[in-house]
Amino acid sequence: MTVHYSGQGRTHEYLCNRLLSDYGGERCQHLSGMALDTVVTQQVLAALQPAALELSLQAATQLEQERAQLNQIWQQKLERTAFEAERAGRHYRLVEPENRLVARQLAREWEEKLAQQQQLQEDYQRFCAQQPQQLSPGQREAIQQLAYEIPTLWSAPTTTSAQRKEIVRQLIHRIIVQVHGHSERVTLTIEWTGGSMTQHQATRPVAKWEQLSYYPQLCEQLRTLVATGLTAAQIAYQLNQEGFRPPKYCTQFERPSVLELMQRLGIYQRRPKGIDKGPLAADEWWLPDLARHLKIPNTTLYAWVKRGWVKARQQQTSPYRLIVWADEAELGRLNQFRQSSLSDRLRQQWLEKQLL
Repeated sequence: MTVHYSGQGRTHEYLCNRLLSDYGGERCQHLSGMALDTVVTQQVLAALQPAALELSLQAATQLEQERAQLNQIWQQKLERTAFEAERAGRHYRLVEPENRLVARQLAREWEEKLAQQQQLQEDYQRFCAQQPQQLSPGQREAIQQLAYEIPTLWSAPTTTSAQRKEIVRQLIHRIIVQVHGHSERVTLTIEWTGGSMTQHQATRPVAKWEQLSYYPQLCEQLRTLVATGLTAAQIAYQLNQEGFRPPKYCTQFERPSVLELMQRLGIYQRRPKGIDKGPLAADEWWLPDLARHLKIPNTTLYAWVKRGWVKARQQQTSPYRLIVWADEAELGRLNQFRQSSLSDRLRQQWLEKQLL
């Protein structure tokens, strides 16, 4: 089975050695296998559903056939014991009365055959009670219900990844993956074993807001919602209801992501009456104002504060906002800090601790 990855005007073909965990022999930097797992798994389970239902019906029919065969074997046993008992009785009735020793022997044999016949009939009745020749409606329903338990069996801890991969290999010949430009939209063409092909849509995580295919519509809707006076949390809920999703690995909008996008677009909400920011000391900033000045998201600056990379204090009165200190020298350091990598930041923090 092979996977073709098409994107950026080129097509790459990889041998799919790690199905359902990493589509491609080497990890593609533009497309994570996790973005495809859900779609492929759903299609495989959907393909298994009719086959499983057909197999369950065949299993029910086969079970009834096996019981019919067993019943036929029982009937043959009953006929044989009845014949043997009848023959023993006939021998006893034909013996001459004066042959008493022979008569007693034949009488014992007849009694034994009758006892065997009686025992076999009782065993057959128990067999019929435990395994009737025809399945009951409840038994048929239980067998057919197994067809709908495939998703549960698929995700069960007892089902190994190797077993899942083997099922996929039996059903799918190859997967052609086409990424639409730099957007989050992905088209999967599944070529099934047997030659049929189906197309499906998937979504991959992207790094930037501008890469979202619906970015213009998202910006327009955000401006509309802000104009109605909704809070950031209410806007996040409304955007999620309308099917919008933020970039990266976020599955839904939250208040910080809405504020970040508003900041990028230069959209600011009026503060409700009764909430006063209060005076600030020299070289102090409200966190959103400093983040806007540094051209970074509020969440990034907040993370710096939590890590101790930025000096900050909390407002003593409601709504207890963060106040960040940054003079001219600190602003220069933060601008350089913003351009450095995470490893450089951690190393610099470690060096500063060693000098203390």
